[in-house]
Amino acid sequence: MPSAVAADTPDPVADAKAFRNYFVTKFPNVPLDDFANGPYSLNEDMRRQWEEKEQFPPYEFSLEMGKEMFAKPFKNGKSYGDCFPNQGIGIRQNYPYFDPGEGKVITLELALNRCRGANGEPPLSYVEDEMAALTAYMAFTSRGKPFDIKIPDDPRALEAYQNGKRYFYTRRGQLNFSCATCHVQNPGERMRAEILAPALGILNAMPIYRSEWGGMGTISRRMITCNSQIRGVPLEPQADEYRDLEYYLSYVSNGLPIAGPGARP
Repeated sequence: MPSAVAADTPDPVADAKAFRNYFVTKFPNVPLDDFANGPYSLNEDMRRQWEEKEQFPPYEFSLEMGKEMFAKPFKNGKSYGDCFPNQGIGIRQNYPYFDPGEGKVITLELALNRCRGANGEPPLSYVEDEMAALTAYMAFTSRGKPFDIKIPDDPRALEAYQNGKRYFYTRRGQLNFSCATCHVQNPGERMRAEILAPALGILNAMPIYRSEWGGMGTISRRMITCNSQIRGVPLEPQADEYRDLEYYLSYVSNGLPIAGPGARP
């Protein structure tokens, strides 16, 4: 299994290599890029059902909503595209990133709300439909592009990465589970009706439509839900710990393609 938090200086390159090798060895019949498809890469019956659903994907309504929202000008005449490189098209694979000026990790969800704030618009909820729709559209414009997360030569960036790794491997909640308990030790196994996804590529298909939600969910919503499922106390959306966790998980999945928006049971 990939190592837990090491006492030595973090080595993200070595971490990512070990992380990938662990899953490739555990699931030798799964093509590397297919890990971006989560549980569908591990279960043939689920994959067949998923491929049928993809002909009329349940997230299509959200994708259309996000496209319309993204194109609609703010009251000041500017748009989301004015806040991002390349007008916000085809850039999902570069998020989250470490901002040296602020000394913090900036996720796509956070960047979208900051864009709204800079243009006099109120923030969107990080766990509801509008944010999910926006990130679904931006992910769709990046489909097939590999994650390309950078850790700059800045000790604060390395600390954020290490904090995310620490959070991933730390047990919490009444069930005393860590993120790794499900997604490193037990991918492919069932938890109730759900087949657990491997941690490698787990964010590549986000945001996702979940049948149990009856709608789309952001990365923030998924992290909060996971904390609740292990009977822990969820953090506030976009808390530093969640952003650092997203940074870690995205970095160790570098090279795997964006597959979002996705759908899960």
